[in-house]
Amino acid sequence: MTKMTSSMKELLKTVKGDWFKGKLTRHDHFEALARIDDALNRVPEEFAIQDRRRFMSSCFGHFMSMHRELKFSGGVIHHLLLRELDHDWPTDEMWFLLGNHVVRFSKVEFNLITGLRFGVVPDISMYVAVENSIHQRYFPAHDEVSLDDLRVALTHGEFQKAYDVLKLCLIYMLNWILIGVDKRVKIPFWQFRLVENLNAFDAFP
Repeated sequence: MTKMTSSMKELLKTVKGDWFKGKLTRHDHFEALARIDDALNRVPEEFAIQDRRRFMSSCFGHFMSMHRELKFSGGVIHHLLLRELDHDWPTDEMWFLLGNHVVRFSKVEFNLITGLRFGVVPDISMYVAVENSIHQRYFPAHDEVSLDDLRVALTHGEFQKAYDVLKLCLIYMLNWILIGVDKRVKIPFWQFRLVENLNAFDAFP
């Protein structure tokens, strides 16, 4: 955070005279964390403990400790965006004029808030298909798997091996809860290949 100089108002992307009312739509579904909890509770007893423990130690595990009744304020976000500044600082940063202060949102703040990794996306072709994969066992009749297919598997599937539900939960968490894509969207097949290597999934940017 830095003190405002007199010229900062001239850097507003939207000058104050053009400010407008607006609505924002959120696409995350953090309320669906309960579905992950339920799926982990349905794991057969012989590997229930290791599945839950491994999920909690994964790159998404800390989200399970979040307060489940967070209130989203679209108005706050809208008014923040109205105060965004044009700048010559790094392109992966956003700067805002709040009162007499200029504040930054960058990769540092993103990491502090979310606890998620970021980095250069590797070549996804390196993640190869494996025999007897979760895709083959839970979606044998599907060349493409939608989020709705995945939800049905988590809700009604009979989990066959240790870490099966963990892998399904990680893909569900990524697409439905964090990215918030439409439930009809097909899940990229490389994600099914990647999740077969749990350490690689955790390390993915």
